[in-house]
Amino acid sequence: MMKKNSAFKKIDMLRKRYYSAIDGKQSIIDLINEAETAENVYNSNAIENSTLTLEETEKILLQIDLDRFVSSREMFEATNLARVMSYIHKKAKTIELNEEIILLLHKMLIGNIQDEIAGRYRYKNEFVRVGSHIAPAPREIKDRIKNALMEYYGNASAHIIQRIAKFHLDFEYTHPFVDGNGRMGRVINNLLFLREGYVTINIQFINRQQYYDAFNEYNNQNRTEIMEEIIYKALLNSYHKRLAYIEGKKIVKLSQYAKKNKLSHSNLLNKAKRQTIEAFSEKGIWKIGVN
Repeated sequence: MMKKNSAFKKIDMLRKRYYSAIDGKQSIIDLINEAETAENVYNSNAIENSTLTLEETEKILLQIDLDRFVSSREMFEATNLARVMSYIHKKAKTIELNEEIILLLHKMLIGNIQDEIAGRYRYKNEFVRVGSHIAPAPREIKDRIKNALMEYYGNASAHIIQRIAKFHLDFEYTHPFVDGNGRMGRVINNLLFLREGYVTINIQFINRQQYYDAFNEYNNQNRTEIMEEIIYKALLNSYHKRLAYIEGKKIVKLSQYAKKNKLSHSNLLNKAKRQTIEAFSEKGIWKIGVN
């Protein structure tokens, strides 16, 4: 597990470095955000068992025909999520996360997929189960979301990673919607990061088991350490990627970097996954910026 004090200091230092380097570079930041939309959409949907590949997701968002039949549901899951991501990038600084915004984002996310449940919480006898976890009864949802929001805003002294990890776990434990809870929770994470002046994160499909472990840890032990570590590493990855681009470094594959410098690729890969070097994963390929 990460050492929290040093981890939070590292994030804060990268954030300051990012803001020092970003002056006059908004165009490249916009390009990075646009370029990684498909990757973020792919990962978030794949966690929810979408069959779309990253390449297919990219084609759908670019309105390019696919080589196989894909259901209209999966098409809308990709385009809707991309639209929600674009919306929060544009509106994050002008909106506050509250129930009204949560319901609006859900309506955008589920529209044209299941209009009858879009933009509303579960009610009456709409119970849901995730693995062995049966979500709280519909009558509890409003109070649970209200309390989670109050805790998030009321715990300003805690680090952003701790606050978002706790809110995300509370949100997913509650599972307030009939469908779209996971994607909504990950969108909300990024809305909160953007609102507080951080970069967005991408929780990758390849880390899905650890992600599930984080929910089990919280549901069974009321602990948040695994989720905090997931968010911490994802945030490091985002800063490492953006800093490599905006600081004008040469971007190379980690394997090429290892070969050129006569280093062990497996050792570097291990360090990259632990985010102890300034490497980053982009479309499933580990890269690093070099001077």
